Amino acid sequence: MEFFEVIKNRHSVRSYRKDPVEKEKIQWILKAASMAPSAGNLQAFEVVLVSDEKKKAQVARFALNQWFIAEAPAILLFFANPERNVWKYGRRGLELYSLQDATIACAYAQLAATAMGLGTCWVGAFDENGLKQFLGVPGSWKPVSILTIGYPAEEPIRVPKRSVEDFLHVR
Repeated sequence: MEFFEVIKNRHSVRSYRKDPVEKEKIQWILKAASMAPSAGNLQAFEVVLVSDEKKKAQVARFALNQWFIAEAPAILLFFANPERNVWKYGRRGLELYSLQDATIACAYAQLAATAMGLGTCWVGAFDENGLKQFLGVPGSWKPVSILTIGYPAEEPIRVPKRSVEDFLHVR
């Protein structure tokens, strides 16, 4: 798929077929995340893959009962890990750069999934502490996003986007 076609075809999918996502596709998605730019190339992010049915249901519960999450064959949770860059960037690494690194990595993963014909949904509403405790991740990690991945069982609704003229401010 050509790059701008990938961007045009990326939509939030909240209904998935039961078909599992092939391990090779998950590996390519993770490889795309690893190629994302990051502050100082320190890649201050971590990813947790969840595909177990019971664990997906728990993630959905911690995501404010958004049950479509449990329906997705695979879930990637992106965490900022400031320990990877705070030594170099101090407070800015802690409060901003690690969050940016995790965000960009998730965006790359999302676009890679779209390029392979998979549907995704970026979820940002969740109980941070509940997710961290349930997944047993270090206390310094900050959850940034949940990315559901699977074969769409729906045709997503195309929503209008802002025009460039609406958001661009030239000075």
